[in-house]
Amino acid sequence: MKLQVKNINKTFAGESGKIQALTDINLDLQEGEFVCLVGPSGCGKSTLLNIIAGLAPIDSGKIEFAGKLGFMFQEPTLFPWLKVKDNIAFGLKILKKSKEKINEVVDYFLELTHLSNFKEAYPHELSGGMKQRVALARTLALKPDILLMDEPFAALDAQTREMLYKELQEIWQFSKKTILFVTHNVREAVVLGDRVLVFTARPGQIKKEFKINLPRPRDINDIEVAKISNAINQELKTEVAKVVNELEHYEK
Repeated sequence: MKLQVKNINKTFAGESGKIQALTDINLDLQEGEFVCLVGPSGCGKSTLLNIIAGLAPIDSGKIEFAGKLGFMFQEPTLFPWLKVKDNIAFGLKILKKSKEKINEVVDYFLELTHLSNFKEAYPHELSGGMKQRVALARTLALKPDILLMDEPFAALDAQTREMLYKELQEIWQFSKKTILFVTHNVREAVVLGDRVLVFTARPGQIKKEFKINLPRPRDINDIEVAKISNAINQELKTEVAKVVNELEHYEK
């Protein structure tokens, strides 16, 4: 077992009292597995990633994992004054790796993410998709055993996302990283994941698991991807309706 989440409960302090964000979350990730979390807005998916990463405390429960964690956010958060190669090397320099080792690792991940021709470029010279590839290369360069990804493609256009789905599948199949991926895009989850876990509306709980037994690489326009996505969307309908009703009640 690479990651175990045991009976996690999380509350936040709101203006009218405590807000229950997560209730009795239990999750196991096997080594090399790609698991996607989907659910309505505010259901606690990103909160769970922050808890696993140690960025947010919990009320009760336990997190157990083996190895190092890497975290990739929705925004690439690159250093604008550093070139692509230096952004990728940043963490390695902090760890005081040798110059030879840094160059070796950076060159490897530049090639893996198809960025070799842009290593001398600055972030402002890159497209949104290329920036996210740099962020992915920088994260992978530190050799995390578990990679947490919080909606990394949400701000990108559809064509760029489709290209990155293919590339991420290739990188994952090659690197065999254990990945926990949060998204609002159900088809994205089906294309990428071995399993898709559906969250309820707040307080977030895992409502249902879908195992995705489709061959790779997967295409977002494939009819089998569409069929499974439709089944997941049906499961999500009642949860999204709860969120809408809550917002309407709040506005009144």
